[in-house]
Amino acid sequence: MPITPTYPGVYIEEVPSEVRTIAGVSTSVAAFIGCFRRGPLDSPVHIFNMGDFNREFGGLLRRSVASYAIQQFFLNGGTEAWVVRVADFPLPHFPNGAIDATAAVLIDDDGGAPAARLRVVTGNFILGTSVVNPGQWGNQLRVEVDYNTASPSDPSLQDQDPNLTAGELFNLSVSQEVIRGGRLVVLNSETFNNLTLRAGSPRNALEIVNSSSQLVQVDRNTIGSQLNPQAATLPGLGTPPERPAATGTVGAPVAADMVSGFVPPADGAAFDIDDGTNVVTCTIDYGIPPAAPSTPQQVRPFLERAIRIAGSNARNLLLSGAVVDIWPTHSTPPQYRFRILAGRGGSAFNSSTTLTLQNDNPAGTLTNLGFTGAPNVQQYSPQATVPVGAQSGATVGADGNPPSAVQLQGSRGAKTGLFALEDVDLFNILSIPRAAELSPETAMQAVYSTANDYCQERRAFLLVDIPSRVDTVDEMVTWMTDNATLRSNNAAVYFPRSRIPDPEDGYRLRGVAPSGTVAGLYARTDTNRGVWKAPGGIEANLVNVAELAYPMTDPENGVLNPLGVNALRNFPVYGNVIWGVRTLNGANVLASQWKYVPVRRLALFIEESLYRGTQWVVFEPNDEPLWAQIRLNVGAFMHSLFRQGAFQGSSPKEAYLVKCDRETTTQNDIDQGIVNILVGFAPLKPAEFVIIKIQQLAGQVQA
Repeated sequence: MPITPTYPGVYIEEVPSEVRTIAGVSTSVAAFIGCFRRGPLDSPVHIFNMGDFNREFGGLLRRSVASYAIQQFFLNGGTEAWVVRVADFPLPHFPNGAIDATAAVLIDDDGGAPAARLRVVTGNFILGTSVVNPGQWGNQLRVEVDYNTASPSDPSLQDQDPNLTAGELFNLSVSQEVIRGGRLVVLNSETFNNLTLRAGSPRNALEIVNSSSQLVQVDRNTIGSQLNPQAATLPGLGTPPERPAATGTVGAPVAADMVSGFVPPADGAAFDIDDGTNVVTCTIDYGIPPAAPSTPQQVRPFLERAIRIAGSNARNLLLSGAVVDIWPTHSTPPQYRFRILAGRGGSAFNSSTTLTLQNDNPAGTLTNLGFTGAPNVQQYSPQATVPVGAQSGATVGADGNPPSAVQLQGSRGAKTGLFALEDVDLFNILSIPRAAELSPETAMQAVYSTANDYCQERRAFLLVDIPSRVDTVDEMVTWMTDNATLRSNNAAVYFPRSRIPDPEDGYRLRGVAPSGTVAGLYARTDTNRGVWKAPGGIEANLVNVAELAYPMTDPENGVLNPLGVNALRNFPVYGNVIWGVRTLNGANVLASQWKYVPVRRLALFIEESLYRGTQWVVFEPNDEPLWAQIRLNVGAFMHSLFRQGAFQGSSPKEAYLVKCDRETTTQNDIDQGIVNILVGFAPLKPAEFVIIKIQQLAGQVQA
């Protein structure tokens, strides 16, 4: 703001600089569209490595070609990507609108009476009804309710809600559990303490869980007036009978008369546990050489091990993590009763009245072990193999079918499919490997045509994949003829497909579309050399590609290259490399100025950078002072690229031009509010053909 002098003296005025630095945008942010094990539907997720992908989308999935493309992207040098999950799911008809593929349970109150129900579903709500993270992964969830809460009079709770009353608070624990190598492994877990179902409370379960959980969302079936999902007394849990007093000091062994005459179960003795759905057979194994337990306490760990092994084999999450407790009865001779404990909140089964180990069987076998203990509804799961007890409304999750052309294309208005990228600020490379699997071929053409138009609009580059059936040069030539409508300045195609080790199939080789590998190599080349460097040659080695689906010769390469098809080749010493850098408009007969991938991608980079870097021009006075600033700032950006070696020419005058003056912007343009900026550059063309001429010199004899 100009200073108005009012007194004699020195005034300091800061004058705004005319320099507005234009920063170059990223050139290798990839976007992948496909089906995955888990993750939000039709919602882009920003990831930076395979660890992020594993956490958000569940890692590699054999039926997901896009998951392998993402793995190849990061292995070959990619560092940043957006991932959109799409799938073909049935229409919603679960209560409150959850789609069938969502794992869900309804938690009832004590005894199953619908006084208060809490609906727990996997994923996140959209508009309070639709769930966006369905899949079989939800079947691994365990939901537990317990009442080991803080007192409502606790000062920290009183500060939040002074109206809390005793009996309305509960805790909700959620864990994602799988069995690996015979062990129960907890992948993720969340605990939410001191919740209530009372509307308006700051401790309301719906608000707290739904705003922070990465695993589940909850909803309430508003029946009755209960403020928690269960009464305080958990059915089936019970309390073991009082243990007889031990002789001697506290902690001393159980009195001798309690173990006299005890005969342990024989090595190999079997017993069954009926979990309410399936019967699991457990077998005692004392090891080699067999151990010799002589008391019930010594038998306990072997019982526990037998139950855990049998539970793991039966893929029963409750039994695979079971803990066995033991106590004697008051009977004479004493019977030793066992309780199976599973879950953080308490016993999954109450066996105190049915599971007994008799000491009067001289054969040493287990008797009276037909187990039909009452399930404890404190712990819930959508899996059918887990007892449900008073739990109701259990629904197992499903992964849905691979996406069709409709799901891949999506809707711009609804921001689904590839149009979910509308919420992404910037992406440069697009890969849709699933499109190459579609049948009939017109479905594939529809997806790639829509994707190509969208890439033109977003100044991005599309990597087109070929179907797995195209595995010879002749078939590739035919495919190009049949799909001539896919030719574009902003797209490229590569032949043949590659084969990589598959961790999901014992590291046997699996054929994959090359777009993920190529996208990673684009990123690696951009980082090491710049977007103007052709992503091909002996430096463009394909990481984690064991072999190519078709070993191409030079003459065969010479057939495809003039058609605009980029070859993947294998050379001794160098291995598998990219041996072509043409766009789909790079066929010789087209004579396109955008023949080469690096030239087109450099132009897209400059366009996007200038688009973002000149926003300040809008609404400025459209006259020479503005034009001078534009020339200064755009010229500085282009000069920085020239100094990095992005253009031809030995001087800036030969390499680029920036023009913005009376010649580019006429008075008529000014009257219409238009300022025209002319930016030109001399791109580097790749040395595609190296011709060495050798001549034998005659008569060059020196004395």
